[in-house]
Amino acid sequence: GRGPPPCLDDTQGSGLSLTPDRVYLGAMLLGVDVGGTFTDAALLDGERLHTAKVPSTPDDQSRGVIAAIDQVLDRAAAAPADVDGFTHGMTVGTNALLEERGARTALVATRGFADLLEIGRQNRPRLYHPCRGRPRPLVDRELRFEAAERIGSAGLIEELADEEVDGLVERLRASGAESIAVCLLFAFSDPSHERHIASALRDALPDVHVSASHEVLPAFREYERFSTTVIDAYLSPLLGRYLTRLVEACRDRALPEPELMRSSGGTATAAEAARAGAWSVLSGPAGGAVGAALLAWASGDHDAIGIDMGGTSCDVCVVDAGEVRRTDSREIEGRPIQLPMVDVHTVGAGGGSIAWRDAGGALRVGPRSAGAEPGPACYGRGGTEPTVTDANLLLGFLSSDSDLAGGVALATDAARQSIAALGAKLGLDETETAEGIVRVANQEMTRALRVVTVERGVDPRGYALLPFGGAGPMHAAALAAELEISRIVCPRASGVLSALGLIAAGHRRDTARTVLLAGDQLSAERIAGEVAALSEPLRAGMEGAEIEVVYELRYRGQAFELPVPGPPEPDPAQLAEDFAAEHEARYGYRDPEGELELVTIRVSAVEPGPEPRPRAAAGGNLVEGERDARFGGSWVGTRVLRGDPGAGVRAEGPCVFELPEATLVLPPGWTASVDETGTITADSRATS
Repeated sequence: GRGPPPCLDDTQGSGLSLTPDRVYLGAMLLGVDVGGTFTDAALLDGERLHTAKVPSTPDDQSRGVIAAIDQVLDRAAAAPADVDGFTHGMTVGTNALLEERGARTALVATRGFADLLEIGRQNRPRLYHPCRGRPRPLVDRELRFEAAERIGSAGLIEELADEEVDGLVERLRASGAESIAVCLLFAFSDPSHERHIASALRDALPDVHVSASHEVLPAFREYERFSTTVIDAYLSPLLGRYLTRLVEACRDRALPEPELMRSSGGTATAAEAARAGAWSVLSGPAGGAVGAALLAWASGDHDAIGIDMGGTSCDVCVVDAGEVRRTDSREIEGRPIQLPMVDVHTVGAGGGSIAWRDAGGALRVGPRSAGAEPGPACYGRGGTEPTVTDANLLLGFLSSDSDLAGGVALATDAARQSIAALGAKLGLDETETAEGIVRVANQEMTRALRVVTVERGVDPRGYALLPFGGAGPMHAAALAAELEISRIVCPRASGVLSALGLIAAGHRRDTARTVLLAGDQLSAERIAGEVAALSEPLRAGMEGAEIEVVYELRYRGQAFELPVPGPPEPDPAQLAEDFAAEHEARYGYRDPEGELELVTIRVSAVEPGPEPRPRAAAGGNLVEGERDARFGGSWVGTRVLRGDPGAGVRAEGPCVFELPEATLVLPPGWTASVDETGTITADSRATS
């Protein structure tokens, strides 16, 4: 049913109480993030930050999680029982959705609407590709069932008979479905029929997960609501099994039960997360976005553009005034999910992205990745195809003398062979090919950065670039030059910043309801009543949470709404003014005569999380060296600083900071300094 798997006790949380000032004095906090190539762990013990990075285990991510925990606890000389709180970010849901290996899912829809997901919208994914196909529906045709019932916008049209429900139950029992999505046409406004069917299915089929659209997304626009509910049903059984394994492994080691990062940037208990798979699709990227916001604020650069480049992909986000931007919908491989989530844009450009020659003879990079196994050619694990990491090694940004995080020793000869083989197809030598690979990868990431900035009216020149992930700082200066950004903020823990962000995340619950209020209905009392009704169930177990509200408004007759934040008891006149100002900023005009319509109310209950305050290594432990690296088409003698830099360290480009989990490359013209938190701030004389 809708409950968590038997192993997951809904009453058990992390055991760590929240404090009003967000500072956890003396608490030992653990965050573990699973990426496509590496699994990262961060352990904060007061002001001491311990980190670890191990190869991911795609067949069962929980094995990599436990390995990372064991390693970071060993480095901190701590026991599992010493950990007070554990937060986890993972890619189980994302991978299952991308690879289409979720649960065998059935759909129950109003009669005549079972093929709604296949019909979709009339828009095209690509304007100039009219024949480009849409993604295959996650529910096979033989698993789509129709219910003889109908509720319309004005109320009941066709009653749902008990015999109809009994027949549905028997047909679904015989279908062999592991999970069921119940999506009736007007369930967002009157869920009585949908509630009846869902209740009957849960009683009769207790081992089958049931997702009902009025519980997942009680909002209008049936296609998006159906898609979101089906994704929730498709992923929840898989996520439940994964979390059951992880919780059992934690209990065996006397670790606290993990809380899971949700796509919204807030955490939920394992039991809550297991019930709602769609809410955790962007669990991993959300941790990085929260970490970027935390470090941007701590560094004094409250406005920053975060770029998380790992081994498989690159995620970018925008931080304004120390808060990461959020959105209420996005598509993943053409499938809409209309739930609150951090506003992250992803491209297939990571350190393990494979370079190749296309049919027209052009050099391409990604989206295919070497992943954790076998990994780039230079990992020496059987990989033979050239990757971005191999190119960076040949260009001197990495060195075979330095082990990568995770215990990976780099093999220059293997990288050279893979690059040379591609160069022969392109008619280029090894160095030219390596430079080309890095330039193409940089352009892919630049495009992603433009999507979240320039294409949305944001001038990137007013922001600092905050790179993280194992490969992000290596490419930061080149990306900053493309966007005319003159400041880079590289955290000491940049290689595991997503794991640190997990530690900083607070508990969060979100809900929404379509209300369609206009005219006399748009009163202060009616709006406050709707907000109170949505807030009450969110507060269960979170009595001290702050309530955040977003009102989605439009001029009556418009097709889409604009989000306007406001208090739980708003003044309708002030809402109208705020909407008009937002409409003018977005579209260039306001309509004083237009009738305002409140379409959807979104409510969040938020408990602030810890506020990690790591310090720079006392005195630092840098080892200095020098090697040649490729800048501007020439080999240049480059200073290399390996280890943890202490506060006050300064350096000028060209230089390479080889941090414990990441590498920061600064070309000539950049000046860097280290602050008391260990964050490296670099400024460009060329663009400042």
